Amino acid sequence: MDVEYFASDNRSNRERMLAGELYIADDPESARVAQRAIELADAYYRATVADPEAARAHLEALLGTLGVDAYVKPPLFVDYGENIHIGARTFVNCNLTALDVAPIIIGEDCQLGPNVQLLTPTHPVEPGPRRDKLEAAKAITLGDNVWLGGGVIVCPGVTIGDNSVIGAGAVVTRDIPANVVAVGNPARIVREI
Repeated sequence: MDVEYFASDNRSNRERMLAGELYIADDPESARVAQRAIELADAYYRATVADPEAARAHLEALLGTLGVDAYVKPPLFVDYGENIHIGARTFVNCNLTALDVAPIIIGEDCQLGPNVQLLTPTHPVEPGPRRDKLEAAKAITLGDNVWLGGGVIVCPGVTIGDNSVIGAGAVVTRDIPANVVAVGNPARIVREI
């Protein structure tokens, strides 16, 4: 399959993935990083139970950036971890699923409710390339002081502006500007702040 789609491209699938282009998720280095992420997320969870003061070191090793006084309540589920950047004083409640094939940037002073999903991966709509396991990803960015209610799903490529609030259970399929409240599926702006 690689030959068919990438005949003139000498890069690895991981290199294509990191460039934000179509790739096939069979790269051994990506598998190694993903396994490391599983182990660190598990170590973080276990340390939070057994030795809370030691737990932060596991989280810092897992994530690309963890701001001062930021806290992530376990469990946490990620693809790689290294592409997640969390700003200072941000609070993330339990069961965050952050599929970080592309960067996930979470600003300072944010609040993420339980069961939030930040999903960067995309797949072709056409059946053939999808059957051949092609995929890509688009970055997600949350500005400063964003609040995502419980169960919010943020789709690939979405940016949410500073101070905005996304109501519980909303599915955010397109960018949300700063200083608004958005709710529903798909999320719609209902008022300014």
